Amino acid sequence: MDYGKLCRMTQKPFRILQLIPTMQSGGAEQSCIDVTAALTQAGHVAFVATQGGRWSGEIIRAGGKIIHLPLKKKNPLTIWRNAKKLEKIIRDHKIDLVHARSRAPAWSGYFAAKKTGIPFMTTFHAAYKFSSKLKQRYNSVMAKGVRVIAISQYIAQHILDHYHTDPSRLRIIYRGTPLERFHPNMIHSERLIKLAREWQVPEDKHLILMPSRLTRIKGHHILIEALAKLNRDDYFCIICGATPDREHYQEELHHFIAQHGLKEKIRIVGICSDMPAALRLAQLVVAPSLVPEGFGRIPVEAQAMGTPVVASAIGGHKEVVIDGETGFLVPPDDADAMAAAMNKALDMNPAERQMMGNNAMNFVSQHFGKEQMTSQTLAVYDEILSGG
Repeated sequence: MDYGKLCRMTQKPFRILQLIPTMQSGGAEQSCIDVTAALTQAGHVAFVATQGGRWSGEIIRAGGKIIHLPLKKKNPLTIWRNAKKLEKIIRDHKIDLVHARSRAPAWSGYFAAKKTGIPFMTTFHAAYKFSSKLKQRYNSVMAKGVRVIAISQYIAQHILDHYHTDPSRLRIIYRGTPLERFHPNMIHSERLIKLAREWQVPEDKHLILMPSRLTRIKGHHILIEALAKLNRDDYFCIICGATPDREHYQEELHHFIAQHGLKEKIRIVGICSDMPAALRLAQLVVAPSLVPEGFGRIPVEAQAMGTPVVASAIGGHKEVVIDGETGFLVPPDDADAMAAAMNKALDMNPAERQMMGNNAMNFVSQHFGKEQMTSQTLAVYDEILSGG
C-alpha cells in the first residue's frame, strides 16, 4: 500500500485521537494499534487516550503517543470529567478528529469534540445489547459519529435497525488480520513442536482446536456434545482460553466432559501465546458461538493459515466463511450438525483439504487483510477532514 500517497491526500498531516478504554487485548485494541502504525507510516500524528494495559507499549512502538485517562469507567461524573480533560487535550495537541472505539470513552469524546468544534467518529465493534431505553440511549453514542464504521454487514444492519442512523454516514470496514503473522510459511516447525509438547497432543490424532474466551455464549457445551457424537477415536481436542476468573465455568465444563466420557480426548488449557502456530498445528478449528459475533476473528485467522474451520452460521461468521468452499457453516446450538460438519472436515482427502485451504487463504487475503482495514480507515479520515 502507498502510504505516502495517502499522506499527500491532505495539505497537512492528520492529528488523530483514538479513544479506547484499555489496551489489554482484543480486536478493538489491535485495530487501534494497526491504525496508529498506518497513520505514523503515512506521516500523520497518532494519539491514543486510554486507561492503559499490557498492549500500551505497542502504541508507542507503532509511533503513537499515549495519553492516560480513566476511560474504562462508566460513572457519569467520570465521563463528564474525562470530557473536560479531552477538551484541553484537543486544544493543546491541535487534534483534528476524535475516533472513539467504545461507549464510555465515546460519550466523553462526543462532548469534547462538540465543545471544540472538531469532527467525531466511531467504530462499532460489537452489537451492543440493551434491555431498556436507557441502555439503548447509552449505546447510541456509537451511532453519533459524522462517520460510523461497522466491522461487518451484520453490525451495519444492527445499527440501522436500532439507532436510526443515516445510511450515508455508515462505512463497512472489516477487521484487519495481520497476514505477515497468520500465514503457513511464517510458522517454523520448532514452534509447532514446542506447542504440541506443551499441550501433550498425541502424534497419531487429529487436533481439533477451539480458541475462545471461557464464556457460555461461545458454545463449549455444544462442541463437547458434538465430539461425543463423532463416534471416532482419531481426534484430540484442545479448548484454549482458560483464565483464573473463569474457574467456576471451567469446572462445569470438566464435569460435562466427564459426563460424556471424553476426559482422555479433551483438554482445557490457558491462553495461547502463539495463536498462529496453534491454528497451523490444528487439523480443524471450531467456533460454535451461540450468539452472533460482530466479525469472527477466529474463523478468519484459521482460514488465513489454510486450516479448515467449522463455525456457527450467525452474525459475522456468515460473511467471513463461504460454506463448503473456505470452511463449513452450521446452525447454532445444533450438536448433530456440528458433528456432521466436523466429520466431513476430518474425512477430507489431502487434495480436498489443500483446495479448501487455498480457497480460504485467498479469500482472507482479498477481503480481511490488515492493509485493507488501515487504508480504508485512513480514507475515512481524509473524507471527513477534506469535507467529503
